[in-house]
Parts: sequence; structure tokens; C-alpha cells
Amino acid sequence: MQIELAEVFKGTPEGREAARILNSCVHCGFCNATCPTYRLLGNELDGPRGRIYLMKSLLQGDPVSGRSRQHLDRCLTCRSCETTCPSGVEYGRLLDIGRGLMERSTPRPLWRRWQRWALRGLMVDAHRLRPLMRIAWTLSPLLPGSLRRRIPPPPRLEPAPSTEPLSASGRRMLALGGCVQPVLAPGIDQAASRLLGRLGIRLILAPESGCCGALSYHLAAHEEAKAYMRRNIDAWWPWVEQGAEAIVITASGCGVMVKDYGRILRDDPDYAGKAARISALARDIGEVLAHENLDALKPLPSRRLAFHAPCTLQHGQKLGGLVEALLTRLGYELTLVTEAHLCCGSAGAYSILQPKLANQLRNARLSALEAGAPEGIATANIGCLLHLQAQARVPVRHWLEWWVEDAGETAPLQS
Repeated sequence: MQIELAEVFKGTPEGREAARILNSCVHCGFCNATCPTYRLLGNELDGPRGRIYLMKSLLQGDPVSGRSRQHLDRCLTCRSCETTCPSGVEYGRLLDIGRGLMERSTPRPLWRRWQRWALRGLMVDAHRLRPLMRIAWTLSPLLPGSLRRRIPPPPRLEPAPSTEPLSASGRRMLALGGCVQPVLAPGIDQAASRLLGRLGIRLILAPESGCCGALSYHLAAHEEAKAYMRRNIDAWWPWVEQGAEAIVITASGCGVMVKDYGRILRDDPDYAGKAARISALARDIGEVLAHENLDALKPLPSRRLAFHAPCTLQHGQKLGGLVEALLTRLGYELTLVTEAHLCCGSAGAYSILQPKLANQLRNARLSALEAGAPEGIATANIGCLLHLQAQARVPVRHWLEWWVEDAGETAPLQS
């Protein structure tokens, strides 16, 4: 697909990268077959090929409208199309560029801008989110059932991963502070800490680390996202210099983002080198465990689970099948889940900004996940967990939490 960039985009890093990606697309349309929104809506402009045409028009300087932006908004950024594409088109990166340019060229109505600003302000800061959730949990019994189901249950209080001084010895890996997960499901990182502890690895939380930047980045607030990235790099860097083996990430959506720090900050003279090093150290918890001897873990009672593979794990990080293999090694029986490549509809803030489509996608996923009569559903991303949990008929937990429960790991690890 050839493109002649408009003058305003010629010579810019974004323009050059977008042109390179567009030129790799042969317009075959294979991507539409695995696009969740195209399957639901049947509109060419709500599939990857049509959205690529819209972004090409934008980059060529053609007039664009709010309707074009709507078709980009409806994309889940699930990147299933990338897994399908025979030409290796980097659609997710092109979409990030296109959305950023669209925000600048075709501003949203004021109230829509405020909505997105409020989402970014509240969801990425645990200190702001926690008091709001306490209010929601207090008022939950008074709310209608349809609204009450959208509020996740309050978590059990769990100690955080260790925040030891730099002089700590032994095998050490770093954790991501996070934003939503520490408030709504703090047991996930605690489960990671316990599991790694059984393998002789200490999981260290750098106190100043926080949101990975994914929510802001995918809502086209790129500079804001880069500020979060730099903060995390600064928080982790002293530990990296002291020889930390890896940065362990338990939310697959965050994992995709941290692994991309090196590319996103490659033109930053102060952070390019550090960002590349951080991305090289980033590991999904499954990647870490796949290379460890798991014989030290307690045998588990037999349990039948359905695994929902988050898009960020199987399409974003290209780690499809990894967690399923680990769950099998740990003793779980996994049910057959049809069309496991499809998105559940969570997709960061998508379930809030596009609730109708998100709910349709969730209903389809739950039908597939519950078809095998599992005792519970396991997943690897906090967003998927919360979205599925609101309507599932069986418990939904991060797969690490299932291990903690079934292994009887109820006491904090000893220091």
C-alpha cells in the first residue's frame, strides 16, 4: 500500500514510521476474519483493513471527521490481526500513531475530552482510586443490581511485595507498582511473591514505581504516558544497577507496555539507553516460571479450570500457550475453550468508553469459557479479570491466585 505523506508529516518520526508500516500492508483482508469488532458489526471500516485506509487518508492530508475517529475508537487494540497478518503489519503501532494524530487534527467535544481526562486521572493513580472504591463498596448494597455488578468486590488485605534496601542479597527480581491492580486485586502480586519465594527468588517492589503508562498511551495522551515510563525507569534503575535479574509483571497488559519502553523512548537522549535495558529485563511472570524448576512447589488438588488468554499475552507479547502449559505442569485440568484468540472486551478503558460492544464480546467469551463446566476461570490480566468477573457464573481469578488458594499458601513469606 503506497502513500504520499502530507507535507506536515514528511520528515517527522511518526510520519516515517507510519509510512513504513502502511507500505507493508498488501490489503489482503485476512485480518478481518479475526477482528472482534468486524465480526460483530460487519462494517469494513470497523475492521483493521478499513481502519488502515482511514489512517492512510489522515496521513495523506485528506479531510477526516469525527466518524473516522469513531471507527478508530471502536478498535480494541487486541492485535489479533497482527497474529493473523501474513505480511507482519504492525497494526497496533500504526493505530497508536493514527489516534494521536487524530486527536490533534479533529478535537473531540469538550465533555468527551473531560471524560477521558477524568479516566486517566482516576484510574492510573492508586492513591486517588482507593478512596473512590471505598465509597463505591460502601454504597454498593444500595445500588441497582445492574450497577452493583459493575463494582468489583473489595479485596482481602494482603501485604505488598518486599521493599527491601538495595543491600539485600540472593536472587532478586523487581515488581511493577501498578495502578488499578494494587487497589482491586492486591493478592495477585502477593501470590507472585509467595510463588517466587518458594523458588528462592525475592520479589522487590520499588516504592516509586506505579502505572506503566498503557492507559494514557492508548488514549493518545502520549507525553503523559512517557512521564509514567520515566518515573518507573528511575524507580527501578538503582536495582538494575545492583543486578536485579528481571522485572516481573503479573498483568499482561502492563507487560506489553513495559516491553515497549525502549521503542517509545528511543529518541529521548536521557532515557533511550535505560529504557532499552528495562524492556530487555521485562518478563511476564509466566516467562520467569517457565525457566524454573517447579518441583519445589506443593502438589495441587485436581481442579478443572477454563483459561482466558488475554489479548495482551497471546497477541501483544506472543506468549500464547505459555500459561496453559504452566497450569498443566502445576496439576490443573484445563477445559477446551473455543475461539480462544478473541477478545473479552475489557481492553483497558474500552469497557467504559464502548460498553455496548464490550458487553457483547464479554457474553460471547463467557459462553465459550463456561461451556466446559469449569470450577473457575483463570486469566493473566487484571482488566480481563474484572470485566469477566462482573457477569461470570463461576469464580474468576488470576491464575496465580488459584495456585495460592489450592496450595494452601495463606501465610506471608518469611523474610
